Amino acid sequence: MGAGDVSPHPYVGMWVTADGHIRQMLLPNGRYDEARGERESAYTGSYQVVGTRIEYVDDTGFSADGTFDGDVLHHAGYVFYREGSDAHRQAREER
Repeated sequence: MGAGDVSPHPYVGMWVTADGHIRQMLLPNGRYDEARGERESAYTGSYQVVGTRIEYVDDTGFSADGTFDGDVLHHAGYVFYREGSDAHRQAREER
């Protein structure tokens, strides 16, 4: 995201696994902060979204990608849900 961008990316916000163990905050400045269990900021780095594809670069240099499908994010073998969405509620109920 460049300095001239007016509105935040549509996927900005909190994304969580159905069990809530992994929580990934996509910040409007192109950074992310991922918590795992009790470990806050377990992973941090930058991300870029093109269409429905997200590409991550961890602060250690590790890279990964994912794909959005509405309120669902498939990333690194995990399924994340936009926190509070219908998809998230349904995934929690199905557990």
